[in-house]
Amino acid sequence: MSKADKPYNVGITGGSGSGKTLFLNELKKTFQNGQLCVLSQDNYYIPREEQPIDDMGVQNFDTPDSINQHEFARDVRLLKNGQTIKRKEYTSNNPNVAPKDLIFKPAPIIVVEGIFVFYLKELVSLLDLKVFIDADDFLMLKRRIMRDATERGYDLEDVLYRFDNHVAPTFRQHIEPMKREADLIIPNNNNFNKGLGVLSEYLKSKI
Repeated sequence: MSKADKPYNVGITGGSGSGKTLFLNELKKTFQNGQLCVLSQDNYYIPREEQPIDDMGVQNFDTPDSINQHEFARDVRLLKNGQTIKRKEYTSNNPNVAPKDLIFKPAPIIVVEGIFVFYLKELVSLLDLKVFIDADDFLMLKRRIMRDATERGYDLEDVLYRFDNHVAPTFRQHIEPMKREADLIIPNNNNFNKGLGVLSEYLKSKI
């Protein structure tokens, strides 16, 4: 485990389409097996039929109410206390993808990621370091269009509606204000290589 057998908890957030997933994949490559565990907010969405609905009758997956906040914080605590977590994979409501049974094992570095990681008070109190991945709005929209078309099968009109009515308002209200709470802001308009190196070396010093 880590120094004094106490894991170091890192929260990583940013707007939808800011590049968190790619950043995390690259971060994991800089660590050996068993040194780092990543717990994603994506696997804590409440069931589709319970999701909030906007005034037009469209389900809104981009609100704090769409997440099972208590279970998310509970599992972070369990990991922090050395317990293994089992969770059903969230498949972005894609009926063609069979969800996997995911297992998260305690590690010296625990990374908690998601768009509401800094917003959820029950969760933020468990973090030792807060990292914000930053990108321009037009780039986040472009990345969101590409992701939703490929992974979720949404058409362009649907993606643009959700971005204008769900994603952008949520970013302005719940995510962007949290940037000032971050310990480290990593720009990701072109690449995040320097920020990745800084964070990786810092986290290795905690092992």
